[in-house]
Amino acid sequence: MPPDAPQTPFLATRRGKLTLAFLCGVAMLDFVDASIVNVALPSIRHSLHFSVQSLQWVLSGYLLTYGGFMLLGGRAADVIGRRPVLVAGTALFGASSLVAGLAGSEGTLVGARLAQGVGAAMMMPAALSILTTTFSEGAERAQALAAWGATAGMASAFGVLLGGVLSGGPGWRWVFFVNLPVCALDLIAAFRLIPGERRPLRARNFDLLGAMLVTAGMLALIYALVRAPDVGWGSARTIAELGGAAILLAAFAVNEARHRNPLFPFSILRVNGLAAADATQVVAVAGSYSMFFFVTLYMQDVLHFSRIGAGAAYVPTALGVAVAAGISSRLLPRIGTRPLIVAGALIDAVGIYWLSRIPVHGSYVGNLLPGLVIMALGFGTIFVAVTTAAQAGVPPDKAGLAAALINASTWVGGAMGLAIFSAISTTRAHDLLAAHASTSQALTAGFGRALLVCSVFLVAAAVIALRATDAGRASAGLSEAAGAAAAP
Repeated sequence: MPPDAPQTPFLATRRGKLTLAFLCGVAMLDFVDASIVNVALPSIRHSLHFSVQSLQWVLSGYLLTYGGFMLLGGRAADVIGRRPVLVAGTALFGASSLVAGLAGSEGTLVGARLAQGVGAAMMMPAALSILTTTFSEGAERAQALAAWGATAGMASAFGVLLGGVLSGGPGWRWVFFVNLPVCALDLIAAFRLIPGERRPLRARNFDLLGAMLVTAGMLALIYALVRAPDVGWGSARTIAELGGAAILLAAFAVNEARHRNPLFPFSILRVNGLAAADATQVVAVAGSYSMFFFVTLYMQDVLHFSRIGAGAAYVPTALGVAVAAGISSRLLPRIGTRPLIVAGALIDAVGIYWLSRIPVHGSYVGNLLPGLVIMALGFGTIFVAVTTAAQAGVPPDKAGLAAALINASTWVGGAMGLAIFSAISTTRAHDLLAAHASTSQALTAGFGRALLVCSVFLVAAAVIALRATDAGRASAGLSEAAGAAAAP
């Protein structure tokens, strides 16, 4: 080959396509497990005799450790090596899925879900940092991130559908057993597709205190957000938990400023627009993910959809996210990330505002489907563009940390959104019940009020995005060389 011949983009090769498919499979596995359990909760409660208070930890336990250990997992991927951390996380995720499926008591199941979250916190930042360091910046990386964003965006809807099918068919235990063959395939693919790394870890240089402080602080923060709707935002317990989280995270910041080899180098925040991209993700996810929660409750408690029917209702949403992600990947090199984030957030806000107008005697086609499709187009655009902006300009040795930041932003936003909007919905419903409204009227009004505030959060995300990195347009010249590479 002549020396000036253009090099074939990695994504255009068979190995490149398989690598991207594998990394998207990791994302799908982690995101699906945050929602697949939802519709199986009644069966789990009846089978294992859960109390109402304990049942929420089947969901919250996973989110707690997932968000709490995310920064530690991301930095470990940079320091120890991305493939070792990914493999260890996948093995832990698979083993804990097996324990969850075989669980005979509520304590065993909740413990397994906590372990699943730790495994996912290791897998996700390692996989995303592998993606950003494997595919070259420009159109090729935009296509890879579009596939990643589409996978992550579809996972919530697919998880609800799959959970309904499995719990209504072979039983709730298969909600966890289904992870086992996927984990086995991921482990094989990790060794076959991802190059090995040797990074000797010097214990004396590892920021052990920083790791303990940030993990404890994130755990305390997410725990407080998860519990706030039940114990009350103004309760002494919630205030104490949020105050404790703030103290731990402040101590972490002081430690990092003084440590020679910090777990969280603050220099990463000097990457242009990184903080704004992560803040945009927190606010956008708070509104978007909460939408799934309230619309699902509306379908089941007001419209009386079956579990499988409620899951199947999100199929157009999943397809809309995929379409938006594909379009965004082609627009990124031409117009950059910032216009796409702003446009996506505003489109998302319109869709959720439509959903906020749900009536008591509504229909899927007339009252839900248009809003779900509009929301999906905006949400798919946001996910791809924000992920790209949050990785732009990050040095390779900090790619794992940047990946952990954007993923931690996702789960903190989700936990925060559910806590805030559940309180809004519950307060509105209780007020109407006290005024002798029917249960359906009270629930519908509560869901509608919460969804209205969700749409306001998406408008706020659009405003914050004006400070995010306008990545992608600067590398438009690479699009011609990589344009032939078709994303799987």
